[in-house]
Amino acid sequence: MQQPHPPARAGTLDGTAPGTAAPASPAAPGAARVLVVDDDATVAEVVAGYLQRAGYVVDRADDGPTALTRAAAHRPDLVVLDLMLPGMDGLEVCRRLRAQAAVPVVMLTARGDEDDRILGLEIGADDYVTKPFSPRELVLRVQSVLRRARPGPGTGPLAAAGLAVDPTARRATKNGSELALTLREFDLLAFFLRHPGRAYSREDLMREVWGWDFGDLSTVTVHIRRLRGKVEDDPARPRLIQTVWGVGYRFDPSGRDAEG
Repeated sequence: MQQPHPPARAGTLDGTAPGTAAPASPAAPGAARVLVVDDDATVAEVVAGYLQRAGYVVDRADDGPTALTRAAAHRPDLVVLDLMLPGMDGLEVCRRLRAQAAVPVVMLTARGDEDDRILGLEIGADDYVTKPFSPRELVLRVQSVLRRARPGPGTGPLAAAGLAVDPTARRATKNGSELALTLREFDLLAFFLRHPGRAYSREDLMREVWGWDFGDLSTVTVHIRRLRGKVEDDPARPRLIQTVWGVGYRFDPSGRDAEG
């Protein structure tokens, strides 16, 4: 069932009527490829137009099977994925994409679907935008996710407590075995390894890891839980990523017993 999302609001938030986005600029050589998956042709057209104007190569799909086929044919650098799709929903598409490759995913969700947003994050989505949305905000989110997917200068290998992270190769291991981390999980782990022993609030982590001064803090909570499930010997009793009650979280490479 198609989730209602008034396309007029999606376009006119930026003064542009739906379906009449300004002509796209030619993508530069080597430009990132974004796959837009939405069964609402008007929304998909507006989103694709704004992304093309920002310099991205854009592919489009209006259902899950088509999205998977196009992702296999031309691997995208990022997927903008509507949660409510006919036949195969966005959650299943995300699961299958994540099973094939560590491609970043930004989900489009209806404002009231909090449980589905949380589930989307738990299965590997890196960010989400709620409908109706500003296309410019979506472009900023895409830019932020892609920027953090590419290592910056001076990001050398990090290691502590049997964990090792190579930001250049985007590779993380635990006791020599490779960890299957999403983009945000990787960034969280790298951040903790860079700053051991210091407590950070969820607001701090949202700002430092996601690059946003605002957002749904449950996003941080979900990613902490997922990361613990991959790096802790007993996620129910975390020793490395510890909860600091009333503050937030702290990475303790000594692995001493914590309250949780």
